[in-house]
Amino acid sequence: MQMEPLHRLFSPLSIAVIGGGTWCEAVVRQCRATGYTGEIWPVHPTKDMIGGISAYPSLAALPGVPDAAFIGVNREATVTVAGELSAMGCGGAVCFAAGYREAIAELSDGAELQDRLVAAAGPMRILGPNCYGFVNALDRVSLWPDLHGLVPVSSGVAIVGQSSNVLINMTMQRRGLPIATVVAAGNQAQATMAGIGAALLEDPRITALGLHVEGLTDLPAFTALAARAFDLRKPVIVLKVGRSDQAQQAAISHTASLAGSHAGARALFERLGMGQVDSPAEMMEALKIAHVTGGLRSARIMSASCSGGEASIMADLGLAKGVEFPPLMPDQTEALRKALGPKVALANPLDYNTYIWDNEPALVDAFGAMMHGDLAMGCVVLDLPRADRFEAPSYDKVVRAVITVAQSTETPMAVLSLLQEGLPEDVSERLIANGVIPLCGMADSLAAIRALAGIGQRAPGTVLLPAPGFDGAGRVIGEAEAKRLLTAAGLPVPRSIAASSPAEAGAAAAELGGLVVLKGEGIAHKTEAGAVVLNLSDPAKVTLAAEAMPARSFLVEEMITGAVVEFLVGVLRDPAHGFVLTIGLGGVLTELMRDTVSVLVPASPQDVRAALASLKIAPLLSGYRGKPGASIDHVVAAIMAVQNFVTAHADTLDELEINPLIATVDRAVAADALIRMGEAG
Repeated sequence: MQMEPLHRLFSPLSIAVIGGGTWCEAVVRQCRATGYTGEIWPVHPTKDMIGGISAYPSLAALPGVPDAAFIGVNREATVTVAGELSAMGCGGAVCFAAGYREAIAELSDGAELQDRLVAAAGPMRILGPNCYGFVNALDRVSLWPDLHGLVPVSSGVAIVGQSSNVLINMTMQRRGLPIATVVAAGNQAQATMAGIGAALLEDPRITALGLHVEGLTDLPAFTALAARAFDLRKPVIVLKVGRSDQAQQAAISHTASLAGSHAGARALFERLGMGQVDSPAEMMEALKIAHVTGGLRSARIMSASCSGGEASIMADLGLAKGVEFPPLMPDQTEALRKALGPKVALANPLDYNTYIWDNEPALVDAFGAMMHGDLAMGCVVLDLPRADRFEAPSYDKVVRAVITVAQSTETPMAVLSLLQEGLPEDVSERLIANGVIPLCGMADSLAAIRALAGIGQRAPGTVLLPAPGFDGAGRVIGEAEAKRLLTAAGLPVPRSIAASSPAEAGAAAAELGGLVVLKGEGIAHKTEAGAVVLNLSDPAKVTLAAEAMPARSFLVEEMITGAVVEFLVGVLRDPAHGFVLTIGLGGVLTELMRDTVSVLVPASPQDVRAALASLKIAPLLSGYRGKPGASIDHVVAAIMAVQNFVTAHADTLDELEINPLIATVDRAVAADALIRMGEAG
């Protein structure tokens, strides 16, 4: 079935508004207020006027086929109307009604009704159900039943979200961000966020995409979106909220509680090359940077302010947000000294003091001197006085100086305010019109710079997609069998012997010789259950220890000595984000310390090394305070072996955990292993 293109819905020449309630009245009035010049056809069986426009009694009475429609009737009638519009050849419809799959806890037929809606729509594109629709400020279309803050623009960013109210709030921003389009995806019954975003990015007037994501429904579509955004050189910024149920459902391992959906989401968006922010304010600032620059090559910035206090706050917040202030180079120092004179201490962040405050040519020289070297951006800190209380023309000289320098350098420049309200909207709009980024609020802006660093510099990475139809119930594979399977994939494990009685455990210890570990089989968290005894060398003591354990079968294995670091290495199948590989501090302190990092499978050896280097315990790997370091090569090889197993069993693997992976000076050995496998669909 050939689907209608989404651009017909988003840029319609004619609109039908079906229904007679307050919401439909609002849609008609919003379209007219936005300046829409196409045909608007209200439809209602008894009302003569809707929103001040003559209404038609039925869809059959319309003078033509609408490109787009707003369906503002109840949930059952929405299905019928969608079918009629599709039969007419309508391009797409906003399905406003709620009570579908989002309400299955309250309405038992919600899921079935949503399926009927999708079937009725056929090739016609639908937004929702349970959504407000969209506003297209480029073409002045507003299929949106409420207030919004968008004004006509010739270019700007697009924002797609699942919460209509959050989108309304974003449209009301006063930060100078040109928003071209907002789209509420609702239940994503047919048109997903990723599909909507990909369609919007094809419009050359849209410069970047913001996504407010509550949950992913179509991982392959997100990977396709990332690839297309990279090809178009248009940044995608993601605000991901919420945590999925996967972490709570997979209760047998430490990995499940430490990885889960949140870590999976962050690892996914990093792999896809999308910038990540933690708040709506950070998203606004990141989208401004993306709109003006198309992305930043790094997080290395220069900062100048006329206050030592501002410079100190900039430095502290930059450290917290992951922004780098490179030291001044000799040519920068020479040029700054010439512009500022001998009394100013030169550093980055720079307090350029007030000696040149009212001297615009000197300001231009000073700001220009900053813009040398390997920088991603130059920032001038400036908060303007309240216009309702003061006239302060000298502040405008700073603004003009930044604009002058920005037009003579290839490195982006920003005016950055300490407080969000420090840059009035008209000043922000003026800056953007002159190619300067207005950044409102120091903390949010520095986080946004970090989010944009490196975006678009490399193509999105590969994601191992979980196969559909997986039966997540699965079965837990005991340690002995798990180690056998992992050994076949190349993972080193201790020498071991399985025993079915305490007496056999003692005999196994005698056969292995030296120090051994006794473990009770069939117990996930052995230490807590008293099912692990270390440093045993006497077979008789092994037998006695086995008799005291809450287990009927045992594993006796060589004791790995000389540990430098004990690692947790785990993989969790996250249907929304892929297979999440978690690496961190292992042993009994895993959940207490929570020193972990997550990446997606497949990860390269370089990705694994970078993950290890990001851990708090990383100094132990190279040797700490004169103690020997661990063999990083062996640790990486062991983790890659785990990944080999995951790749080979992607159809059935649910989760896997190695805890601990014992790293010594010359080996890395999996001392414990747990696997849960399901059935392929």
